[in-house]
Amino acid sequence: MIRLAVISGKGGTGKTMITAALAHLLTGTLVLADCDVDAANLELLLNPKLLRTEPFMGMKTAVIDTTHCTQCDTCVEHCRFGAIERDGDTYQVNPLRCEGCAVCVQVCPVAITMQPRQTGEIFYSGTGRGHLVHARLVPGAGNSGLLVHAVKKMAMEQDRDCDLFLIDGPPGTGCPLISTISGVDTVLVVTEPSISGLHDLKRVVAVCRQFRPRILVAINRFDLEPSLTDAIRTWCNEEHIPVIGLIPFDPAVIEAVRNGRAVTSAGASPAAQAIQTLASKIEQELANRGTED
Repeated sequence: MIRLAVISGKGGTGKTMITAALAHLLTGTLVLADCDVDAANLELLLNPKLLRTEPFMGMKTAVIDTTHCTQCDTCVEHCRFGAIERDGDTYQVNPLRCEGCAVCVQVCPVAITMQPRQTGEIFYSGTGRGHLVHARLVPGAGNSGLLVHAVKKMAMEQDRDCDLFLIDGPPGTGCPLISTISGVDTVLVVTEPSISGLHDLKRVVAVCRQFRPRILVAINRFDLEPSLTDAIRTWCNEEHIPVIGLIPFDPAVIEAVRNGRAVTSAGASPAAQAIQTLASKIEQELANRGTED
């Protein structure tokens, strides 16, 4: 199974739109994963049918047994995060504030324990192009990197015989991104011709190089600012990173997203044609990668 992650250094570059289009175009058997668990929306363009749901248990949270609590305030004094709240004679832990450090357990092991807490759900769904594993994180909950790992693990265990594992990754360079690109063969970085687009492209490439995947770049809406597109292409050339996609600004993309469809399934348009070329180049790059391995 070849593993391809579509990522971006910043949000709003069109990463999910391109991932959905590639799912529509790439040949062979696919399994898909939406690893942007903080704002998963690949499902909006693939119209999946939910097959099953599994709970995701994140970091443990402190729980106070009020029958053993002596109301001594020791736990309140030692909690640096203000997670322990008092309501009259009752103490309780605010799970949104608890960081799982367990200091309260150390100072009061009789009344306080650390308990698992469900912080999200993982969904296994069917689409016209293969199974999709996606997830939802409870607002304010942490451990999104662990949830990404769980999403990838389910996809690889359930569909291990597929030709391609296509991942819609998160934007940025944090833990979810690191969990996404760990173990992948190739990353496609989607950027845009803006100052922040180039800046964040450099940052995400620096992170990716620590994991040594093949790095490819696509520039979305490349025709909106030609000078910055040239700057991105110049930097990529200096860094020996192939720019394999130039996708123009196209109102057809907006219309396709509004209708919950991949732009490549919505008829001919400049963006759809550019992504078709991009998909062909990706398949060539993946074939070359397989030959090298």
